[in-house]
Amino acid sequence: MTENRPVRPEPGRHNLDPHLDRYAARTAGMTASEIRALFAVASRPEVVSLAGGMPNLAALPLDTLSAQVGELIAEEGLVALQYGSAHGVPALREQICEIMALEGIKAHPDDVVVTVGSQMGLDMVTRLFCDPGDVIIAEGPSYVGALGSFAAYQADVVHVAMDDHGLVPEGLRAALAETRKAGRRVKFLYTIPNFHNPGGVTLAVERRAEIVEICRENDILIVEDNPYGLLGFSGQTYPALRSIDPDNVVYLGSFSKTFASGLRVGWVLAPHAVREKLVLAAESATLCPPTLNQLIVSRYLATHDWMGQIKTFRENYRERRDAILSALEQHMPTGCSWTKPDGGFYVWMTVPEGVDTKAMLPRAVTARVAYASGTGFYADGFGSRQLRLSYCYPTPERIREGVRRLAAVLESEMDLARTFGNVSPRSISGPQNPSPDTV
Repeated sequence: MTENRPVRPEPGRHNLDPHLDRYAARTAGMTASEIRALFAVASRPEVVSLAGGMPNLAALPLDTLSAQVGELIAEEGLVALQYGSAHGVPALREQICEIMALEGIKAHPDDVVVTVGSQMGLDMVTRLFCDPGDVIIAEGPSYVGALGSFAAYQADVVHVAMDDHGLVPEGLRAALAETRKAGRRVKFLYTIPNFHNPGGVTLAVERRAEIVEICRENDILIVEDNPYGLLGFSGQTYPALRSIDPDNVVYLGSFSKTFASGLRVGWVLAPHAVREKLVLAAESATLCPPTLNQLIVSRYLATHDWMGQIKTFRENYRERRDAILSALEQHMPTGCSWTKPDGGFYVWMTVPEGVDTKAMLPRAVTARVAYASGTGFYADGFGSRQLRLSYCYPTPERIREGVRRLAAVLESEMDLARTFGNVSPRSISGPQNPSPDTV
């Protein structure tokens, strides 16, 4: 395997980073996500942003929360503002077990490791299990933050297709067989079974046991990422993969979507032996997750009707989901298709041949609407005909206006394609040249 080194300047280019030759080889996989690059323009008030998956926190009882935080510091400030355990606050770990029980998970608090958001948990799991060149199986498309972590540790991603019922078991079997035939080692399956980001689909209940069995037969660990599981619009919860096979599933959870994303409190539930290594990894990364933030979450869970609050969130997001689906039906040109989520934050849309959603994005922003192009959700450059629409944050009125603007841009792109013919999108795999360190 060719050594993957940071990109060097081409002859005639000026090196803007004097440290370029000093970086570790793994930094070659560290590239800015397309989602992050959008925030500067998408946050402008005149732009309707259907790009970022920011929770809508307007429904939170801020007055009550501010009073509780003040009481917390007055009563427990010497603990809340002090170092803590890398394992996490014991009371919060017990509460997390009660939350996971809603999805059929039987867990002991000792096997829960509190993290600085579930992204930290995902990063630690990848660090513990993946050597450079190892393979991770993931849905195609997949969460952009996961792809970033996998690239940072130089793991290769093999995507498996989804349909309206989630990950396709036959596709998983085929991917495992092909990877094994190529003599490569698969370390784990990464999956978001509920209200997928970005796909918006949910893994069918009848497929869950089958996928768990496929991974067990092939000695493949499952990493189950479930930030949206309690945000089903009907109130339904689905059995977690962890509930089917506790010994072979590492479960990632978060309070970012069901309480407050800015507190950055998540967790990992892992088999006991893995738990020990996760605690060591957490100590090396942060020493400990912020005690104050954990105690805020714990007190909120103990004193607030948090299930009622989640119901309010669900109702808000369902209203926004309905707004975007009706607007898409009304405005989008023939040849477009999209998923119809029954929970979560996202709609995944496919546009007609000849339209490249990444190339179209600057023109959409000029028309004052933003989305996330599909290529950011694949590790192999695929997704040029797809885009993600996030309906969680804007008001229904803004959503409808954003879709109207997007449809007009798309109509214009289709006219160009009809006039000048289809241009095959350039396939891009891995870090792109030139790097940010060269001009």
